[in-house]
Amino acid sequence: MSEKATFAAGCFWKPEYIFRQVEGVVSTSVGYMGGEAANPSYEQVCSGRTGHAEVVRVEYDPERVSYEELLDIFWHCHDPSQRNRQGPDIGTQYRSAVFAHGAAQEEAAAASRARLAEAGTVVTEIAQAGDYWPAEDYHQQYIEKSRRHRFGAG
Repeated sequence: MSEKATFAAGCFWKPEYIFRQVEGVVSTSVGYMGGEAANPSYEQVCSGRTGHAEVVRVEYDPERVSYEELLDIFWHCHDPSQRNRQGPDIGTQYRSAVFAHGAAQEEAAAASRARLAEAGTVVTEIAQAGDYWPAEDYHQQYIEKSRRHRFGAG
């Protein structure tokens, strides 16, 4: 039986691509979480007024990849020391966050963050997952789509 994990690590395109390469990941989708508005659009989220973060939702087989392994990938696919930004992307929608699906994930994320914080500043928030709003179709598997388009495949 698969489980879900949800991470915010800046623009959702790169983390989704990275998680899609992990053995044991069943599927991924990108969307919005952690805000107030129902069913927000990309433009609304980018305005910074909805409170949502861009997230990647990972469905995974815990017998093939552990939640702790997914956390390790999360920490390494972005800079958890930057508040409300990743590289040139600036705004609360690009914050670093773990949206836990239950107490066990929240505890694992907090322990993992504490270990990482021993080496330096970590601003990643940890909260229980709330409503997940899928992003528009053109954002789903964006890197794969853009590569197929660019190189004429598919």
